Amino acid sequence: MKFEDIEIEDVDFGAMLEESFKKEESGSDLVKGTIVRISEEDNQAIIDIGRKNEAIINLDQLKDEDGNVSFKEGDEIDVVITGHKGERPIVSYELAKKRAAMDEFIAEYDDSQEYIVEGTIVRKNKGGFIVDCDGLEFFMPRTLSYISNKTNPIGKKVKALIVKVDKESGSVVVSRKELIEREKGKVQEVIDKIANAKEPVKGVVKKITSYGMFVDVGGVDGLVHYSEISHKGPVNPAKYYSEGDEVDVVMLDYDKKKRHLSLSIKAATSNPWDKIDEIIEVGDAIKVNVSNIEPYGAFVDLGEDLEAFLHVSEISWDKNVKHPKDYLEVGQEVDVEIIEIDKENKRLRVSLKNLLPKPIENFAASHKVGDTVKGTVSSVTDFGAFVKLGEIEGLLHNQECSWDKSKKCKDIVSVGDEVEVKIIGIDTENGKVSLSKKELEQSPAELFAANHKVGDIVEGTVKDKKDFGVFISLDEGVDALIRTEDLAPLKEEEIEKGQKITAVLVFIDAKKDRIRASVKRLERQKEKEALAKYSDDSSMKLGDLLKDELK
Repeated sequence: MKFEDIEIEDVDFGAMLEESFKKEESGSDLVKGTIVRISEEDNQAIIDIGRKNEAIINLDQLKDEDGNVSFKEGDEIDVVITGHKGERPIVSYELAKKRAAMDEFIAEYDDSQEYIVEGTIVRKNKGGFIVDCDGLEFFMPRTLSYISNKTNPIGKKVKALIVKVDKESGSVVVSRKELIEREKGKVQEVIDKIANAKEPVKGVVKKITSYGMFVDVGGVDGLVHYSEISHKGPVNPAKYYSEGDEVDVVMLDYDKKKRHLSLSIKAATSNPWDKIDEIIEVGDAIKVNVSNIEPYGAFVDLGEDLEAFLHVSEISWDKNVKHPKDYLEVGQEVDVEIIEIDKENKRLRVSLKNLLPKPIENFAASHKVGDTVKGTVSSVTDFGAFVKLGEIEGLLHNQECSWDKSKKCKDIVSVGDEVEVKIIGIDTENGKVSLSKKELEQSPAELFAANHKVGDIVEGTVKDKKDFGVFISLDEGVDALIRTEDLAPLKEEEIEKGQKITAVLVFIDAKKDRIRASVKRLERQKEKEALAKYSDDSSMKLGDLLKDELK
Protein backbone atom coordinates (compact mmCIF):
# COMPACT_ATOMS: atom_id res chain seq x y z
CA MET A 1 0.00 0.00 0.00
CA LYS A 2 1.35 3.39 -0.97
CA PHE A 3 1.07 6.53 1.13
CA GLU A 4 -0.88 8.42 -1.51
CA ASP A 5 -3.45 5.63 -1.82
CA ILE A 6 -4.77 6.26 1.68
CA GLU A 7 -6.51 9.48 0.62
CA ILE A 8 -8.77 7.68 -1.84
CA GLU A 9 -10.08 5.00 0.53
CA ASP A 10 -13.82 5.33 0.91
CA VAL A 11 -13.66 5.88 4.67
CA ASP A 12 -13.98 9.20 6.55
CA PHE A 13 -11.51 8.48 9.30
CA GLY A 14 -11.95 11.90 10.88
CA ALA A 15 -15.70 11.47 11.15
CA MET A 16 -15.21 7.96 12.48
CA LEU A 17 -12.87 9.24 15.18
CA GLU A 18 -15.09 12.14 16.11
CA GLU A 19 -18.06 9.84 16.41
CA SER A 20 -16.09 7.62 18.74
CA PHE A 21 -15.04 10.55 20.89
CA LYS A 22 -18.59 11.85 21.05
CA LYS A 23 -19.81 8.52 22.37
CA GLU A 24 -17.03 8.40 24.92
CA GLU A 25 -17.22 12.04 26.02
CA SER A 26 -20.91 12.81 25.58
CA GLY A 27 -20.40 16.18 23.93
CA SER A 28 -16.77 16.86 24.88
CA ASP A 29 -17.17 20.70 24.86
CA LEU A 30 -13.96 22.51 25.89
CA VAL A 31 -14.74 25.45 28.24
CA LYS A 32 -12.96 27.64 30.75
CA GLY A 33 -14.01 27.42 34.36
CA THR A 34 -13.20 28.78 37.82
CA ILE A 35 -12.82 26.61 40.89
CA VAL A 36 -15.31 27.91 43.43
CA ARG A 37 -15.12 25.18 46.08
CA ILE A 38 -12.94 22.20 46.90
CA SER A 39 -14.40 19.44 49.08
CA GLU A 40 -11.89 16.86 50.33
CA GLU A 41 -14.70 15.09 52.18
CA ASP A 42 -16.77 14.59 49.00
CA ASN A 43 -13.61 14.15 46.86
CA GLN A 44 -14.90 16.66 44.31
CA ALA A 45 -14.65 20.28 43.30
CA ILE A 46 -17.30 22.73 42.12
CA ILE A 47 -16.41 24.71 39.00
CA ASP A 48 -18.16 27.74 37.55
CA ILE A 49 -18.21 27.27 33.78
CA GLY A 50 -20.46 30.32 33.04
CA ARG A 51 -23.67 28.34 32.78
CA LYS A 52 -26.84 28.18 34.78
CA ASN A 53 -25.57 25.35 36.93
CA GLU A 54 -22.05 24.91 38.25
CA ALA A 55 -20.15 21.84 37.15
CA ILE A 56 -18.61 19.11 39.30
CA ILE A 57 -15.29 17.33 38.82
CA ASN A 58 -13.70 14.35 40.55
CA LEU A 59 -10.99 15.73 42.83
CA ASP A 60 -8.55 12.94 41.84
CA GLN A 61 -8.11 14.68 38.49
CA LEU A 62 -6.73 17.79 40.24
CA LYS A 63 -4.15 15.91 42.40
CA ASP A 64 -0.45 15.45 41.72
CA GLU A 65 1.53 12.20 41.96
CA ASP A 66 1.83 12.62 45.76
CA GLY A 67 -1.94 12.92 46.16
CA ASN A 68 -1.96 16.67 46.87
CA VAL A 69 -4.48 18.99 45.17
CA SER A 70 -2.59 21.11 42.61
CA PHE A 71 -5.18 23.93 42.53
CA LYS A 72 -6.90 26.23 44.97
CA GLU A 73 -10.27 27.93 45.01
CA GLY A 74 -10.35 30.80 42.51
CA ASP A 75 -7.97 29.17 40.00
CA GLU A 76 -9.04 29.11 36.37
CA ILE A 77 -8.74 25.80 34.47
CA ASP A 78 -9.79 24.40 31.11
CA VAL A 79 -12.23 21.49 31.29
CA VAL A 80 -14.26 19.34 28.92
CA ILE A 81 -17.95 18.69 29.53
CA THR A 82 -18.36 14.92 29.46
CA GLY A 83 -21.96 14.50 30.74
CA HIS A 84 -24.52 15.59 33.34
CA LYS A 85 -25.55 14.50 36.82
CA GLY A 86 -29.08 15.78 37.13
CA GLU A 87 -28.82 19.35 35.97
CA ARG A 88 -25.18 19.71 36.92
CA PRO A 89 -22.59 19.29 34.14
CA ILE A 90 -19.78 16.77 34.72
CA VAL A 91 -16.39 17.96 33.50
CA SER A 92 -12.93 16.46 32.97
CA TYR A 93 -9.63 18.19 33.45
CA GLU A 94 -7.67 15.25 32.05
CA LEU A 95 -9.57 15.33 28.77
CA ALA A 96 -8.94 19.03 28.58
CA LYS A 97 -5.21 18.49 28.94
CA LYS A 98 -5.32 15.84 26.22
CA ARG A 99 -7.34 18.18 24.02
CA ALA A 100 -4.85 21.00 24.58
CA ALA A 101 -1.89 18.72 23.83
CA MET A 102 -3.62 17.44 20.70
CA ASP A 103 -4.39 20.98 19.56
CA GLU A 104 -0.75 21.93 20.09
CA PHE A 105 0.45 18.88 18.13
CA ILE A 106 -1.92 19.58 15.25
CA ALA A 107 -0.95 23.23 15.18
CA GLU A 108 2.72 22.34 14.82
CA TYR A 109 2.11 19.45 12.38
CA ASP A 110 3.95 19.87 9.07
CA ASP A 111 2.25 17.88 6.33
CA SER A 112 5.41 18.06 4.18
CA GLN A 113 7.21 15.78 6.60
CA GLU A 114 6.68 12.14 7.52
CA TYR A 115 5.84 11.25 11.11
CA ILE A 116 6.37 7.75 12.53
CA VAL A 117 5.00 7.34 16.03
CA GLU A 118 5.22 4.55 18.62
CA GLY A 119 2.52 3.91 21.16
CA THR A 120 0.26 1.45 22.93
CA ILE A 121 -3.20 0.34 21.87
CA VAL A 122 -5.39 1.34 24.82
CA ARG A 123 -8.90 0.57 23.59
CA LYS A 124 -11.15 -0.26 20.68
CA ASN A 125 -13.80 1.98 19.15
CA LYS A 126 -16.35 1.65 16.41
CA GLY A 127 -13.98 1.46 13.42
CA GLY A 128 -10.61 0.60 14.87
CA PHE A 129 -8.29 1.26 17.79
CA ILE A 130 -7.07 4.16 19.91
CA VAL A 131 -3.28 4.34 20.15
CA ASP A 132 -1.78 6.27 23.06
CA CYS A 133 1.47 7.98 22.05
CA ASP A 134 2.93 9.84 25.06
CA GLY A 135 -0.51 11.02 26.15
CA LEU A 136 -1.79 11.82 22.66
CA GLU A 137 -4.52 9.50 21.39
CA PHE A 138 -4.48 8.73 17.68
CA PHE A 139 -7.01 6.74 15.71
CA MET A 140 -5.88 3.60 13.86
CA PRO A 141 -8.64 2.20 11.60
CA ARG A 142 -8.91 -1.57 11.64
CA THR A 143 -8.24 -1.65 7.89
CA LEU A 144 -4.86 -0.01 8.51
CA SER A 145 -3.97 -1.91 11.69
CA TYR A 146 -2.69 -5.19 10.22
CA ILE A 147 -4.25 -6.86 13.26
CA SER A 148 -6.33 -10.03 13.05
CA ASN A 149 -9.93 -10.00 14.29
CA LYS A 150 -9.03 -13.03 16.42
CA THR A 151 -6.35 -11.09 18.27
CA ASN A 152 -6.86 -8.98 21.39
CA PRO A 153 -4.45 -6.08 20.80
CA ILE A 154 -5.13 -4.07 23.96
CA GLY A 155 -1.77 -3.30 25.55
CA LYS A 156 0.18 -4.11 22.37
CA LYS A 157 2.96 -1.69 21.47
CA VAL A 158 2.95 -0.65 17.82
CA LYS A 159 4.74 1.63 15.39
CA ALA A 160 2.61 3.54 12.92
CA LEU A 161 2.74 6.26 10.30
CA ILE A 162 0.56 9.38 10.54
CA VAL A 163 -1.48 9.35 7.36
CA LYS A 164 -4.16 12.00 8.01
CA VAL A 165 -4.51 15.07 10.23
CA ASP A 166 -7.81 16.99 10.29
CA LYS A 167 -7.13 20.34 12.00
CA GLU A 168 -10.81 21.32 12.06
CA SER A 169 -11.98 18.16 13.84
CA GLY A 170 -8.75 17.72 15.78
CA SER A 171 -8.35 14.11 14.64
CA VAL A 172 -5.16 12.20 13.72
CA VAL A 173 -5.23 8.94 11.77
CA VAL A 174 -2.28 6.51 11.81
CA SER A 175 -1.45 3.40 9.78
CA ARG A 176 0.52 0.41 10.99
CA LYS A 177 -0.12 -1.36 7.72
CA GLU A 178 1.80 1.26 5.77
CA LEU A 179 4.98 0.67 7.76
CA ILE A 180 4.66 -3.11 7.53
CA GLU A 181 4.15 -2.96 3.78
CA ARG A 182 7.16 -0.71 3.45
CA GLU A 183 9.26 -3.12 5.56
CA LYS A 184 8.11 -6.03 3.44
CA GLY A 185 9.13 -4.21 0.31
CA LYS A 186 12.50 -3.33 1.78
CA VAL A 187 13.10 -6.91 2.91
CA GLN A 188 12.09 -8.32 -0.47
CA GLU A 189 14.44 -5.90 -2.17
CA VAL A 190 17.32 -7.08 0.03
CA ILE A 191 16.33 -10.74 -0.44
CA ASP A 192 16.28 -10.34 -4.23
CA LYS A 193 19.68 -8.69 -4.12
CA ILE A 194 21.21 -11.47 -2.01
CA ALA A 195 19.55 -14.23 -4.03
CA ASN A 196 20.82 -12.83 -7.32
CA ALA A 197 24.32 -12.04 -6.06
CA LYS A 198 27.02 -14.02 -7.85
CA GLU A 199 29.46 -13.55 -4.99
CA PRO A 200 28.99 -13.80 -1.19
CA VAL A 201 27.61 -10.63 0.40
CA LYS A 202 28.86 -8.77 3.46
CA GLY A 203 26.98 -8.93 6.74
CA VAL A 204 27.50 -7.84 10.33
CA VAL A 205 27.04 -10.13 13.33
CA LYS A 206 24.28 -8.61 15.47
CA LYS A 207 23.51 -11.29 18.04
CA ILE A 208 25.07 -14.64 19.03
CA THR A 209 23.01 -17.46 20.52
CA SER A 210 23.63 -21.10 21.42
CA TYR A 211 22.01 -22.25 18.17
CA GLY A 212 23.67 -19.79 15.80
CA MET A 213 23.93 -16.07 15.19
CA PHE A 214 21.92 -13.31 13.56
CA VAL A 215 23.63 -11.37 10.80
CA ASP A 216 22.45 -8.02 9.45
CA VAL A 217 22.55 -7.97 5.65
CA GLY A 218 21.48 -4.63 4.19
CA GLY A 219 19.14 -3.92 7.11
CA VAL A 220 17.58 -7.40 7.17
CA ASP A 221 18.47 -9.93 9.87
CA GLY A 222 19.18 -13.51 8.84
CA LEU A 223 20.06 -16.56 10.91
CA VAL A 224 23.30 -18.47 10.41
CA HIS A 225 22.64 -21.81 12.11
CA TYR A 226 25.59 -23.21 14.06
CA SER A 227 25.82 -26.03 11.53
CA GLU A 228 26.32 -23.47 8.72
CA ILE A 229 29.30 -21.66 10.23
CA SER A 230 32.15 -24.03 9.45
CA HIS A 231 32.94 -27.02 7.25
CA LYS A 232 34.17 -28.65 10.47
CA GLY A 233 30.57 -29.33 11.42
CA PRO A 234 28.38 -27.81 14.16
CA VAL A 235 30.40 -25.35 16.23
CA ASN A 236 29.84 -22.90 19.06
CA PRO A 237 29.60 -19.51 17.26
CA ALA A 238 30.81 -17.62 20.32
CA LYS A 239 34.22 -19.31 19.96
CA TYR A 240 34.68 -17.96 16.45
CA TYR A 241 32.86 -14.61 16.26
CA SER A 242 31.88 -11.56 18.27
CA GLU A 243 29.04 -9.09 17.83
CA GLY A 244 30.03 -6.48 15.29
CA ASP A 245 32.26 -8.80 13.23
CA GLU A 246 31.91 -8.55 9.46
CA VAL A 247 31.31 -11.87 7.70
CA ASP A 248 30.70 -13.13 4.16
CA VAL A 249 27.40 -14.99 3.77
CA VAL A 250 25.29 -16.75 1.15
CA MET A 251 21.50 -16.99 1.25
CA LEU A 252 20.14 -20.52 1.70
CA ASP A 253 16.40 -19.86 1.93
CA TYR A 254 13.75 -17.24 2.65
CA ASP A 255 10.38 -18.15 4.18
CA LYS A 256 8.01 -15.35 3.13
CA LYS A 257 5.25 -16.47 5.46
CA LYS A 258 7.49 -16.50 8.53
CA ARG A 259 9.80 -13.79 7.14
CA HIS A 260 12.73 -16.02 8.08
CA LEU A 261 16.03 -15.58 6.25
CA SER A 262 18.53 -18.45 6.42
CA LEU A 263 22.18 -17.67 5.72
CA SER A 264 25.41 -19.65 5.53
CA ILE A 265 29.01 -18.69 6.18
CA LYS A 266 30.52 -22.01 5.20
CA ALA A 267 28.77 -21.90 1.81
CA ALA A 268 30.67 -18.66 1.14
CA THR A 269 33.98 -20.48 1.38
CA SER A 270 35.44 -23.42 -0.53
CA ASN A 271 34.93 -26.83 1.01
CA PRO A 272 38.33 -28.27 2.05
CA TRP A 273 36.92 -31.78 1.68
CA ASP A 274 36.74 -31.25 -2.08
CA LYS A 275 40.55 -31.24 -2.14
CA ILE A 276 41.32 -33.23 1.00
CA ASP A 277 43.70 -35.56 -0.89
CA GLU A 278 45.83 -32.57 -1.78
CA ILE A 279 45.97 -31.36 1.81
CA ILE A 280 46.68 -34.43 3.96
CA GLU A 281 46.92 -38.21 3.86
CA VAL A 282 46.98 -41.03 6.42
CA GLY A 283 50.36 -41.22 8.14
CA ASP A 284 51.11 -37.49 7.91
CA ALA A 285 52.51 -35.90 11.07
CA ILE A 286 51.20 -32.34 11.49
CA LYS A 287 50.99 -29.58 14.07
CA VAL A 288 47.50 -28.78 15.39
CA ASN A 289 45.85 -26.64 18.06
CA VAL A 290 43.53 -28.12 20.67
CA SER A 291 40.16 -26.42 20.14
CA ASN A 292 37.88 -28.33 22.53
CA ILE A 293 38.22 -30.96 25.25
CA GLU A 294 35.58 -33.51 26.21
CA PRO A 295 35.72 -36.49 28.61
CA TYR A 296 35.92 -38.87 25.65
CA GLY A 297 38.63 -37.02 23.72
CA ALA A 298 39.68 -33.71 22.20
CA PHE A 299 39.02 -31.81 18.97
CA VAL A 300 41.99 -30.28 17.21
CA ASP A 301 42.12 -27.55 14.57
CA LEU A 302 44.16 -28.38 11.47
CA GLY A 303 43.59 -25.05 9.73
CA GLU A 304 42.02 -24.97 6.25
CA ASP A 305 38.64 -25.08 8.08
CA LEU A 306 39.33 -28.68 9.08
CA GLU A 307 38.94 -30.27 12.48
CA ALA A 308 39.98 -33.74 13.66
CA PHE A 309 39.07 -35.90 16.62
CA LEU A 310 41.69 -37.16 19.04
CA HIS A 311 40.12 -40.02 21.00
CA VAL A 312 41.11 -40.42 24.64
CA SER A 313 42.72 -43.78 23.79
CA GLU A 314 45.03 -42.03 21.29
CA ILE A 315 46.40 -39.45 23.72
CA SER A 316 48.85 -41.61 25.67
CA TRP A 317 50.20 -45.15 25.81
CA ASP A 318 48.99 -45.15 29.39
CA LYS A 319 45.74 -47.14 29.30
CA ASN A 320 44.46 -45.47 32.48
CA VAL A 321 43.89 -41.96 31.09
CA LYS A 322 41.04 -40.62 33.23
CA HIS A 323 40.40 -37.34 31.37
CA PRO A 324 42.09 -35.66 28.37
CA LYS A 325 42.41 -32.42 30.35
CA ASP A 326 45.09 -34.14 32.46
CA TYR A 327 47.28 -34.18 29.33
CA LEU A 328 45.98 -31.32 27.16
CA GLU A 329 44.60 -27.79 27.39
CA VAL A 330 42.62 -25.67 24.96
CA GLY A 331 44.91 -23.65 22.69
CA GLN A 332 47.87 -25.99 23.15
CA GLU A 333 49.89 -26.83 20.05
CA VAL A 334 50.71 -30.54 19.66
CA ASP A 335 52.08 -32.90 17.00
CA VAL A 336 49.69 -35.62 15.84
CA GLU A 337 49.54 -38.32 13.18
CA ILE A 338 46.61 -38.65 10.76
CA ILE A 339 45.23 -42.17 11.32
CA GLU A 340 41.89 -41.99 9.46
CA ILE A 341 40.30 -39.92 6.68
CA ASP A 342 36.58 -40.65 6.27
CA LYS A 343 35.60 -38.77 3.11
CA GLU A 344 32.02 -40.02 3.10
CA ASN A 345 31.23 -38.72 6.60
CA LYS A 346 33.83 -35.91 6.43
CA ARG A 347 35.62 -37.01 9.58
CA LEU A 348 39.28 -37.04 10.54
CA ARG A 349 40.93 -38.99 13.34
CA VAL A 350 44.41 -38.34 14.69
CA SER A 351 46.77 -39.90 17.22
CA LEU A 352 49.11 -38.21 19.65
CA LYS A 353 50.59 -41.37 21.16
CA ASN A 354 51.75 -42.71 17.78
CA LEU A 355 54.42 -39.99 17.73
CA LEU A 356 55.53 -40.81 21.27
CA PRO A 357 58.00 -43.58 22.21
CA LYS A 358 56.21 -46.84 23.07
CA PRO A 359 56.62 -47.58 26.78
CA ILE A 360 56.83 -51.31 25.97
CA GLU A 361 59.95 -50.70 23.87
CA ASN A 362 61.58 -48.73 26.69
CA PHE A 363 60.63 -51.48 29.11
CA ALA A 364 61.98 -54.25 26.85
CA ALA A 365 65.26 -52.35 26.51
CA SER A 366 65.85 -52.45 30.26
CA HIS A 367 64.13 -55.72 31.25
CA LYS A 368 64.17 -59.35 30.11
CA VAL A 369 62.21 -62.53 30.73
CA GLY A 370 63.20 -64.00 34.09
CA ASP A 371 63.75 -60.63 35.81
CA THR A 372 62.13 -60.07 39.19
CA VAL A 373 60.42 -56.68 39.54
CA LYS A 374 58.18 -54.84 42.00
CA GLY A 375 54.94 -53.12 40.99
CA THR A 376 51.60 -51.84 42.24
CA VAL A 377 48.29 -53.57 41.55
CA SER A 378 46.28 -51.11 39.42
CA SER A 379 43.16 -53.23 38.82
CA VAL A 380 41.77 -56.67 39.58
CA THR A 381 39.56 -58.58 37.13
CA ASP A 382 37.92 -61.99 36.94
CA PHE A 383 40.84 -63.34 34.91
CA GLY A 384 43.70 -61.79 36.88
CA ALA A 385 45.27 -58.52 37.98
CA PHE A 386 47.13 -55.71 36.23
CA VAL A 387 50.35 -54.55 37.84
CA LYS A 388 51.76 -51.07 37.17
CA LEU A 389 55.45 -51.26 36.31
CA GLY A 390 56.53 -47.68 35.61
CA GLU A 391 55.03 -46.60 32.28
CA ILE A 392 53.54 -49.99 31.42
CA GLU A 393 51.18 -52.53 32.96
CA GLY A 394 51.79 -56.25 33.15
CA LEU A 395 49.17 -58.98 33.46
CA LEU A 396 49.30 -61.33 36.39
CA HIS A 397 46.96 -64.11 35.27
CA ASN A 398 45.01 -66.10 37.85
CA GLN A 399 46.98 -69.26 37.10
CA GLU A 400 50.23 -67.39 37.75
CA CYS A 401 49.19 -65.88 41.06
CA SER A 402 49.31 -68.95 43.31
CA TRP A 403 50.18 -72.65 43.24
CA ASP A 404 46.80 -73.19 44.89
CA LYS A 405 44.59 -73.63 41.84
CA SER A 406 41.44 -72.94 43.87
CA LYS A 407 42.51 -69.34 44.44
CA LYS A 408 42.32 -66.37 42.05
CA CYS A 409 44.08 -63.01 42.08
CA LYS A 410 41.09 -61.32 43.72
CA ASP A 411 41.49 -63.71 46.66
CA ILE A 412 45.13 -62.76 47.17
CA VAL A 413 45.81 -59.14 46.08
CA SER A 414 43.93 -55.81 46.12
CA VAL A 415 44.25 -52.55 44.19
CA GLY A 416 47.15 -50.54 45.60
CA ASP A 417 49.09 -53.55 46.91
CA GLU A 418 52.80 -53.66 46.17
CA VAL A 419 53.77 -57.06 44.78
CA GLU A 420 56.98 -58.75 43.69
CA VAL A 421 56.61 -60.66 40.43
CA LYS A 422 58.68 -62.43 37.82
CA ILE A 423 58.59 -61.46 34.14
CA ILE A 424 57.61 -64.56 32.14
CA GLY A 425 56.82 -62.90 28.80
CA ILE A 426 57.42 -59.63 26.86
CA ASP A 427 55.44 -59.07 23.62
CA THR A 428 56.64 -55.76 22.16
CA GLU A 429 54.49 -56.07 19.04
CA ASN A 430 51.24 -56.25 20.99
CA GLY A 431 52.49 -54.26 23.96
CA LYS A 432 51.94 -57.04 26.51
CA VAL A 433 53.95 -58.16 29.53
CA SER A 434 53.12 -61.42 31.34
CA LEU A 435 53.94 -61.78 35.03
CA SER A 436 54.05 -64.55 37.61
CA LYS A 437 53.93 -64.39 41.36
CA LYS A 438 53.92 -68.10 42.05
CA GLU A 439 57.23 -68.67 40.27
CA LEU A 440 58.96 -66.74 43.05
CA GLU A 441 57.61 -69.26 45.52
CA GLN A 442 58.49 -72.95 45.97
CA SER A 443 55.76 -75.02 44.38
CA PRO A 444 54.04 -77.97 46.08
CA ALA A 445 55.44 -80.08 43.23
CA GLU A 446 58.99 -79.05 44.18
CA LEU A 447 58.37 -79.91 47.80
CA PHE A 448 56.90 -83.23 46.69
CA ALA A 449 59.86 -83.94 44.40
CA ALA A 450 62.23 -83.31 47.26
CA ASN A 451 60.69 -86.19 49.23
CA HIS A 452 59.59 -88.56 46.46
CA LYS A 453 61.08 -90.24 43.41
CA VAL A 454 59.88 -92.22 40.44
CA GLY A 455 59.01 -95.74 41.58
CA ASP A 456 57.59 -94.71 44.94
CA ILE A 457 54.18 -96.18 45.72
CA VAL A 458 51.58 -93.55 46.68
CA GLU A 459 47.91 -93.53 47.62
CA GLY A 460 45.53 -90.81 46.45
CA THR A 461 41.85 -89.85 46.30
CA VAL A 462 40.07 -89.53 42.95
CA LYS A 463 39.59 -85.78 42.40
CA ASP A 464 38.41 -85.59 38.80
CA LYS A 465 37.74 -87.82 35.81
CA LYS A 466 38.60 -86.83 32.25
CA ASP A 467 38.42 -88.54 28.89
CA PHE A 468 42.16 -89.09 28.99
CA GLY A 469 42.46 -90.30 32.59
CA VAL A 470 41.90 -89.71 36.28
CA PHE A 471 43.38 -87.08 38.61
CA ILE A 472 44.12 -88.21 42.15
CA SER A 473 44.90 -85.88 45.04
CA LEU A 474 47.93 -86.89 47.09
CA ASP A 475 48.43 -86.07 50.74
CA GLU A 476 51.23 -83.58 50.02
CA GLY A 477 48.74 -81.19 48.29
CA VAL A 478 49.63 -82.13 44.73
CA ASP A 479 47.64 -83.87 42.02
CA ALA A 480 48.81 -86.80 39.94
CA LEU A 481 47.42 -87.96 36.61
CA ILE A 482 46.75 -91.62 35.92
CA ARG A 483 46.22 -92.00 32.20
CA THR A 484 43.43 -94.23 30.99
CA GLU A 485 45.88 -96.82 29.66
CA ASP A 486 47.60 -96.91 33.07
CA LEU A 487 44.45 -97.72 35.08
CA ALA A 488 44.37 -101.50 34.41
CA PRO A 489 43.41 -103.74 36.02
CA LEU A 490 40.96 -101.07 37.34
CA LYS A 491 38.03 -100.30 35.04
CA GLU A 492 37.51 -96.63 34.24
CA GLU A 493 33.72 -96.79 34.34
CA GLU A 494 33.79 -98.21 37.87
CA ILE A 495 35.98 -95.49 39.29
CA GLU A 496 34.19 -92.75 41.31
CA LYS A 497 35.24 -89.43 42.86
CA GLY A 498 36.50 -89.87 46.38
CA GLN A 499 37.70 -93.41 45.72
CA LYS A 500 41.14 -94.38 47.08
CA ILE A 501 43.67 -95.61 44.49
CA THR A 502 47.17 -96.95 45.03
CA ALA A 503 49.69 -96.43 42.22
CA VAL A 504 53.37 -96.00 41.52
CA LEU A 505 55.02 -92.71 40.52
CA VAL A 506 56.21 -92.79 36.90
CA PHE A 507 56.93 -89.09 36.10
CA ILE A 508 57.75 -85.94 38.16
CA ASP A 509 58.30 -82.46 36.60
CA ALA A 510 58.43 -80.04 39.51
CA LYS A 511 58.97 -76.97 37.29
CA LYS A 512 55.81 -77.57 35.31
CA ASP A 513 53.90 -78.98 38.26
CA ARG A 514 53.26 -82.29 36.48
CA ILE A 515 53.12 -85.66 38.22
CA ARG A 516 51.99 -88.96 36.72
CA ALA A 517 51.27 -92.30 38.36
CA SER A 518 50.34 -95.74 37.08
CA VAL A 519 48.29 -98.64 38.52
CA LYS A 520 49.31 -100.85 35.65
CA ARG A 521 53.02 -100.36 36.31
CA LEU A 522 52.41 -101.00 40.00
CA GLU A 523 51.04 -104.40 39.07
CA ARG A 524 54.15 -105.14 37.03
CA GLN A 525 56.31 -103.97 39.89
CA LYS A 526 54.52 -106.33 42.23
CA GLU A 527 55.04 -109.18 39.77
CA LYS A 528 58.77 -108.49 39.73
CA GLU A 529 58.88 -108.43 43.51
CA ALA A 530 56.94 -111.71 43.62
CA LEU A 531 59.36 -113.32 41.19
CA ALA A 532 62.29 -112.16 43.24
CA LYS A 533 60.72 -113.61 46.35
CA TYR A 534 60.07 -116.90 44.53
CA SER A 535 63.72 -117.23 43.60
CA ASP A 536 64.51 -116.97 47.33
CA ASP A 537 61.86 -119.57 48.36
CA SER A 538 61.65 -122.35 45.75
CA SER A 539 59.25 -124.35 47.92
CA MET A 540 56.45 -121.85 47.20
CA LYS A 541 54.62 -122.10 43.94
CA LEU A 542 54.52 -119.05 41.73
CA GLY A 543 50.72 -119.09 41.47
CA ASP A 544 50.32 -119.08 45.23
CA LEU A 545 52.71 -116.23 45.58
CA LEU A 546 50.89 -114.09 43.03
CA LYS A 547 47.59 -114.93 44.65
CA ASP A 548 48.81 -113.71 48.02
CA GLU A 549 50.26 -110.52 46.53
CA LEU A 550 47.08 -109.67 44.68
CA LYS A 551 44.84 -110.01 47.69
